[in-house]
Amino acid sequence: MATKLTLSAPSDSDLSSLADQTASSRSINRSLRVAEKERRKNEAEDPFVLALKYFSDVEAGTPLFGNDEFEKNLVLVERVAYSKGLSPEAISIMLEFAMSLRMGNAPCVRVLKCLIPTTVVPQEAVVRAVVWLGVGKIPINTQILFIKWVLTVFDLIDAKDQLRAVYGFIFSFVTDENLCPFICHLLYLLTRKESVRVFRVRKLLELQSKLGRQPFLLHLLSLYKVFCPELVTLSIPSRMRSGFRNYNSPWKSALIAVQKRNGSQVASNTSLPFTIKDKTNPRKRKHCHLELPVLSSLVNKQAQTELSSSRKVVPLVQLHSLTELLENMHRIELPAQMGSLLGSSLALQYLDCVQDESALLRLNFWLGYALHEEFLFCGDGGGSQTSEEALQFLDKLLSSQHFLQESFSSSEAFLYKFLSVWDGSLLRPQILSLLSNIPVVPSSQIGRLLFEPLMQLFFTSSLFFKCGLMECLSNMLLKWLTWHSVYALEDDLDISLNSHTSINMTLSGFKDSVMELVHFVGRLASVGLQLEGCHSLLLSFILDFYEAVCDTFLKYGLPLVVMPPPGVFYPALFSLDPVSVDRLAFIMYRYKVNLTSAKTQEKVTEAFHISRQTFREFNQYLVVMVNCLWNSKMFNPGMGVQLGEELLLKSNVPQYWTSFDLIHHPAFMSYAVDFHRQCWPGRKDMDFNSIKHSKPWSWYLEYLYSQGYDGLKQFVPTP
Repeated sequence: MATKLTLSAPSDSDLSSLADQTASSRSINRSLRVAEKERRKNEAEDPFVLALKYFSDVEAGTPLFGNDEFEKNLVLVERVAYSKGLSPEAISIMLEFAMSLRMGNAPCVRVLKCLIPTTVVPQEAVVRAVVWLGVGKIPINTQILFIKWVLTVFDLIDAKDQLRAVYGFIFSFVTDENLCPFICHLLYLLTRKESVRVFRVRKLLELQSKLGRQPFLLHLLSLYKVFCPELVTLSIPSRMRSGFRNYNSPWKSALIAVQKRNGSQVASNTSLPFTIKDKTNPRKRKHCHLELPVLSSLVNKQAQTELSSSRKVVPLVQLHSLTELLENMHRIELPAQMGSLLGSSLALQYLDCVQDESALLRLNFWLGYALHEEFLFCGDGGGSQTSEEALQFLDKLLSSQHFLQESFSSSEAFLYKFLSVWDGSLLRPQILSLLSNIPVVPSSQIGRLLFEPLMQLFFTSSLFFKCGLMECLSNMLLKWLTWHSVYALEDDLDISLNSHTSINMTLSGFKDSVMELVHFVGRLASVGLQLEGCHSLLLSFILDFYEAVCDTFLKYGLPLVVMPPPGVFYPALFSLDPVSVDRLAFIMYRYKVNLTSAKTQEKVTEAFHISRQTFREFNQYLVVMVNCLWNSKMFNPGMGVQLGEELLLKSNVPQYWTSFDLIHHPAFMSYAVDFHRQCWPGRKDMDFNSIKHSKPWSWYLEYLYSQGYDGLKQFVPTP
């Protein structure tokens, strides 16, 4: 059976629809061609595009003087650069023109100063410019200016892999004494473990023998030692001043202005290490380096995909939970700006878990730069105004340090310098909190670094500053003692005080530092109480400090007992505040327990020893307190406080030897009156001697203990 295939012709409606679609497509294509033609025409007529074309096509040897076209085009590029910034393509063209010296040396500096990027700086352009340094025709001042520009925009360079590929070429410029500080700074930012080689270490050591122990060489060597400690045998100081100076680069203000005009467009691509200055009040200090950068990847998105696939790295910004962090712990790529770690709890977890020394070095460098730039190198002597940016920055720094349970070395170095210029009021809570976090300072340096500036501030400041400093020093002592109890080794010979530093201190050295701190606070407290009339608020903070001191042996395992000076003991004993007297009794009770335990330990271990003078001081204080508060034998011979018999008789105080017992003591007189009224409600005359009888005296002590004075109860327990 034959099968017929019938081919039906398209209907008129189908043909009409197809024709409409074809016509619409042609119309769209024609519109696109017209729009593209119009755009190219506009670009061709754009004066800025023409100016860039001029600098791209200008031939070498073109005369400069009398060249009006050059001047017109450069002025136009400068105007656009300072108002909107230059695109990556414009940066490439102008940088190539400047470094190639097509029109001589004269315009090079002017062009470099107007290289203000809008978003990012092409890595290829920077690499080509670096290669031009090897030609040898560029003046040394221009070379320095170019390196400064690279350092300023380093975080804006879209990738760093090609720059690291020419690490050796850049390193060759360290032999130039003029370029060496800036080249070392650039190498510090580019160095990776694979960059450290024996011949480079030798070259840096040769330069050091020639130039001396320059900070920029030491900082680069310290980074080399972190990556390859076996190659760098040089002893690096644990505390160095900033290795790279903070130069007032000509691009900073322009970058800030461009960021302000472009707003979120700039921030969304790359976070600049500056905040926007408010120009309305030129006298006010602008904290332009205190905004924490946004956590972002080290390279741009295009390069990031390629690097991630080849090296199997995971940018920290892509992790959102602790589980993801633990799974990728050894494949994490650090962000472009290390300051962004302070704003991320996950990044702090990484620092705490991995203890990456190179990451800490970079973070400390950024942090030290920000602190020094804003509080030390500013023109008004440390900042005359308290800004919201400064408060937020220091609060974020403090929260990061509390999270890590240790301070950053850069903040320590900053504090040692800042204390000498601090007025005691600027950002007081934050500065004192930072100060309380510093690790143990060797006894040979603690006086110069801490005690001298703090003593000047203490004696010239208000009562509230004195109280704040006492609280700060109390917290400092507690953290030192806690570090000792945590990091002390079993043999008690060496103590590692900080897990992220190389500072090691012997047990005797640690004891010397703690003793210096306790004696220093004792001197401050004695004079401070005299200056402030034994103010109860200041006395309270001082007793807080000695509540930690009295338990150094039993609670923190430190074989050291230091008694308070008489200038603290007697004001507390004769205080008008009963709480202060009770706290002194508790402190003396803890001293007794610690000294008793120490005495027992001495019999077991010959190496353990507490000074005989300490026992004598405690016994003297103990006799004074018991005779004064319980035995009513004040001013008797052998007491710590003695007055002549004639003077006591002239005072006309009846039974003066009972003036400071628990009944007549000014701090407890109100309790004695209340107790007397409760025991003998019918009596009109107040006879305090009746309380001293055996049974009423026991009732009176129980009455005081019921009021919450547990320190008195522990000091002399009732039978």
